Amino acid sequence: MLYVLILAGGKGTRLYPLSRAQNPKQFLNIIDNKSFLRSTVDRIKCLVSNENIYVVTNEEYFDKICEELPEIKKENIFVEPSNKETATCIGLSAAKLLKLDKEATMIVLPSDHYIENERKFKETVLQGVEIANKKRGLVTIGVQPTRAETGYGYIEMGDRVNADMPTFRVERFLEKPNSEVAKDLLIKGNFLWNSGMFVWRADVYLREMEKYLPKMYKRLMTIYQSLETDEESNVIKEQYNEIDGISVDFGIMQKTRKAFVIKCDFVWDDIGTFAALSRFLSNLRGNNVLGNTFMEESENCSVFGKDRLIIGFGIKDLIIVDAGDVILVMDKNKDQEIKHLVNELKESKETEKYI
Repeated sequence: MLYVLILAGGKGTRLYPLSRAQNPKQFLNIIDNKSFLRSTVDRIKCLVSNENIYVVTNEEYFDKICEELPEIKKENIFVEPSNKETATCIGLSAAKLLKLDKEATMIVLPSDHYIENERKFKETVLQGVEIANKKRGLVTIGVQPTRAETGYGYIEMGDRVNADMPTFRVERFLEKPNSEVAKDLLIKGNFLWNSGMFVWRADVYLREMEKYLPKMYKRLMTIYQSLETDEESNVIKEQYNEIDGISVDFGIMQKTRKAFVIKCDFVWDDIGTFAALSRFLSNLRGNNVLGNTFMEESENCSVFGKDRLIIGFGIKDLIIVDAGDVILVMDKNKDQEIKHLVNELKESKETEKYI
């Protein structure tokens, strides 16, 4: 049977101070008057029923997700005791779904993407389901690059697979490149952005984990044996404490020989940075703005305002964010470095309360 797993445990620190520890970006209501999490769930309902939609998160966000998604049963919200990266949380979810259904096929979706043309999205996902079942592959969805983006990973397309949509074996994965490499990849034309959306059978994913992450696999199989027993919660906490977390890209996708990529034909954006979010703002005299804003003799700025009037006068290439108790003024070129800033703020008693 088909199941959807939504990853909703991230902190979204690159959108700080809009995204906070208590209210991270998946809960933000900035585009289309919906939170990113709500939009993700609504988008996938054309493929599965509410009973087959699952969310994996941490204890801190459990109540918020229950409030945001009242139609999703509480037992469909998988809780990690601690954040151990995507390979681990997907592995825990795969083990739980496999316990429920030996034929479980998983559609794995981040909770913070923007997608247009839901019909094309549905067709692409169904193509992924077909490849995952027929070829027992690990399928990812790739996006045709439109710019030399340094904030995304890339996928090199290999041989084409006989399928209804452009589907390829994965030649290799590349992590986020520098600007010059990103320009070269754009020119070559055989590289796609790595969207972070996946389709695979739960048993196939776990078998690949056994090959490439054997220690993690062993821990998860101990958890698997405890599922639906009185010891389940304690065993999960105990085993999770011993796991060295790693992302699914680093841990499995860059190593497996079973990877396929479908070149999608819908508009996609990963709303992970202010640069990405700026693409959805209004244009005011060459600047991207939201809220109460006045710009004069200013260019290429992104302003995220609220009730107070923000005036930009004679400025260039800045990001300005009014989050009420915090105002951020940042060089646009520092967009990918804000995680480091947040870590520094955490180290000070005077500033950690603003995280």
